[in-house]
Amino acid sequence: MTGYFGYHLVQGDYGLVSWLKLSHEIEETKAELDQVSGEREALERRVSLLRPESLDRDMIEERARVTLGFAHQNDAVVISPTP
Repeated sequence: MTGYFGYHLVQGDYGLVSWLKLSHEIEETKAELDQVSGEREALERRVSLLRPESLDRDMIEERARVTLGFAHQNDAVVISPTP
């Protein structure tokens, strides 16, 4: 009887092994949440620059050039991936 309960204490659905797996999943999910939250904040900052109340001429010009594929003759073009 002790062996039965001992086995389920370690290997059961609510045992120590399951608890360790869940703890590891929680840590991974928290790390992913932190990363996604940072990306969201960066996007929100960029979007706030395009709102009608606070238009940033440089941001509008940048978006127009990227979208239309235009640049001035004397411009140095640096292509970077969009977040």
